[in-house]
Amino acid sequence: MSGLQGIVHDLDEATYHAHHALSATGAKRLLDSPARFRWETDNRVNKRSFDVGHAVHAKVLGVGSPVIGLDFDSYRTKAAQEARDAAYAGGLVPMLVKDMEPINAAAESVLAHPTARQLFEQDGTPETSLFATVDGVECRARFDYFAPINVDLKTTSGRADVHGFAQSSFKFGYDVQQEFYGDVLEAVAGERRPFVFVMVEMDAPFLVGVHQLDRDAAGIGRGKARRARQVFAECTASGKWPGYPAEIQLVAPPMWAVYEAQDKGYDQ
Repeated sequence: MSGLQGIVHDLDEATYHAHHALSATGAKRLLDSPARFRWETDNRVNKRSFDVGHAVHAKVLGVGSPVIGLDFDSYRTKAAQEARDAAYAGGLVPMLVKDMEPINAAAESVLAHPTARQLFEQDGTPETSLFATVDGVECRARFDYFAPINVDLKTTSGRADVHGFAQSSFKFGYDVQQEFYGDVLEAVAGERRPFVFVMVEMDAPFLVGVHQLDRDAAGIGRGKARRARQVFAECTASGKWPGYPAEIQLVAPPMWAVYEAQDKGYDQ
C-alpha cells in the first residue's frame, strides 16, 4: 500500500489526500455516481466551503493546515485571488480576516462545552490516519481525534440539535463515514470503537451538540460503505465509471407533490 499501512501519526494532509486508497468521501461519491467520483479524483480542487471547517478544526485540535488571515474585503480583486491561491499552493487555509471572528467563537464554544471538551481531553491523538485493505479494496481513514471514543468535529450553517444532526447525517453521509472508518479500524486493530460527533453552529450563539448514531443508522451506514467498496472494485476491474442510467427514466411525483395535489384537488 505504497508504504503506508496501519496507524500513521503526523501524516500531513496533502500526503494523506493524495493517496490512492479509497476514502469515506470517495465512498459517498461512488454511491452518488462512479463518474462523479472519477472526475473529482482526477480533478481535485480547493473548495472555499471546506475552509471554515478546516479552520475550526485547526483551532480546536491544534493541528492541521495552518490558517492564514488575508486582509481583503472579498476575493473579487486580482490581488486577493492571487494571495488566496498562493496560500492554497503553500498548504495553508486562507481566510479573510473579517471572517475569522466566527471561526474563533465556534472553536471557543466547542472547548467550553463540558461533554465536547471531555471527549477532546481523553487520551488520544488528533488527525490520525489509518490504512488497511477491506473487502479486497485499499482504504484509508483520517480520524479527527483517535481515542477510546473516536470523535469527529463538524460545523453546520443549520442547527446542531438532534433533529438538525439527523438531517445532516443522511444528507452528507455521516453514517457512511462512521462505518467506513469503523471498517478500516477493525481491519487494522481487530476492534470497533464508539464514534461520537461534535457539531457546532457557525452563527451566534454558536451552539454545540454532541451526537451518536443509533444501531439502525449505523447499520444503514455499514451497508452503504460495503456497497461503495463493491462498486469501486467493479469499476476498477472494468475500467468503466458510469454516470446516470442511459435509458429514459420514468419519473413519479415526490410524496409532497402527491399530498399537495390531494389537498388542493389537483388530482380530481
